[in-house]
Amino acid sequence: TGRIVIYKKFTAAALPKGFNEIDLLAVAVVLTVTLIICYSTRESSILNMILTTLHILFIIFVVLMGFWKGDWNNFTRPMNPNSSSGFFPYGPSGVFNGAAMVYFSYIGYDAVSTMAEEVSYPIKDIPIGVTGSVVIVTILYCLMAASMSMLLPYDMIDVEAPFAAAFSGRLEWVSKVIGVGASFGILTSLLVAMLGQARYMCVIGRSSVVPTWFARVHSKTSTPLNASAFLGIFTAAIALFTDLNILLNLISIGTLFVYYMVANAVIYRRYVVIGTTKPWPILSFLCLLTLTSLLFTLSWHFAPSGSSKSFLLGLCIGLATAITLIFRHTVPQVRKPEFWGVPFMPWLPPISIFMNIFLLGSLDGQSYVRFGFFSGLAVLVYVLYSVHASFDAEAEGFLGVKNGEMIRESSESEEDPNHKV
Repeated sequence: TGRIVIYKKFTAAALPKGFNEIDLLAVAVVLTVTLIICYSTRESSILNMILTTLHILFIIFVVLMGFWKGDWNNFTRPMNPNSSSGFFPYGPSGVFNGAAMVYFSYIGYDAVSTMAEEVSYPIKDIPIGVTGSVVIVTILYCLMAASMSMLLPYDMIDVEAPFAAAFSGRLEWVSKVIGVGASFGILTSLLVAMLGQARYMCVIGRSSVVPTWFARVHSKTSTPLNASAFLGIFTAAIALFTDLNILLNLISIGTLFVYYMVANAVIYRRYVVIGTTKPWPILSFLCLLTLTSLLFTLSWHFAPSGSSKSFLLGLCIGLATAITLIFRHTVPQVRKPEFWGVPFMPWLPPISIFMNIFLLGSLDGQSYVRFGFFSGLAVLVYVLYSVHASFDAEAEGFLGVKNGEMIRESSESEEDPNHKV
């Protein structure tokens, strides 16, 4: 079949499907990366730069080989004459289903913001880092997809190892180079993700949303050792038995939901100042936009094909546009960032809300069940523990337990009133 098999997983018949393949190599890789990020932030960053450089060189190599050895006809011509042909063989729904599936490719950029405490000029460096990486990676991703589409017709692509299998049997040395390059890409992604997640856990530990044990920074390594170790062990436990497709779907739905919430938060932040402006116009706008997006998504998936469906979809787009236009002319923007902020307000966040809800509708039901379970678990922990233990809850006068005694904090802050967060 041209598929390259490096190692074989163990199968545990007693476990349910999707959780029954034991992957010891994945555990070893995760624990190795955990040790690296626990040792030093600087060394981790140096290793990340080296791996990233090698990975970019590998991507350039693959793109050049694909355009050199590929065939432009493969963009529209399948190998099997009975398969759908054309540039969009599965139509618009296939494009959006694919977009929802690969959305996890866009989750690494927020990790840049977690390094704000460790860069020289965060107000300038962080926006440049996030924006620049999004632009570069998007271009490279499109070039890789085009290269793959030129190498083989879409119905001949190996979903497990597309690039390596495409050259297998024709240029074996290229196939091996691709295997090594893909390994660098996996290591880079894993390193960045775990580095960022440890910083997330450390920051929320400072606010006591999770136990402050996670916020401790090691005196010698200057890294959040406890958070890094905990997340590394937890990640290794999941990687031990969980199927990759299940994780990808769960990551995609989580990422889409978070980006949806962030888009809402950007609008709320720009247009609401507590005590100065009324929040209900902004909340009404966000609710109407969400309902319109949901109606569009449901119509796309469940309405019968025909002119009535086209009319309904067009109506939803028109309503969303009209709602945003009315909002723009009736609600003034009260905050404007000093250095950098989301441009084209208020148009860009509503587009993000609309697209995120639409892509959420492309995922399978089991992903929603798993997402609902973990979200419910997180909410339960927050309600029963975090809201009572956090500094914010204590400052607001919530009841808490400290040293076995019931106490009530003063609602008046003792901090400098001019202090801005």
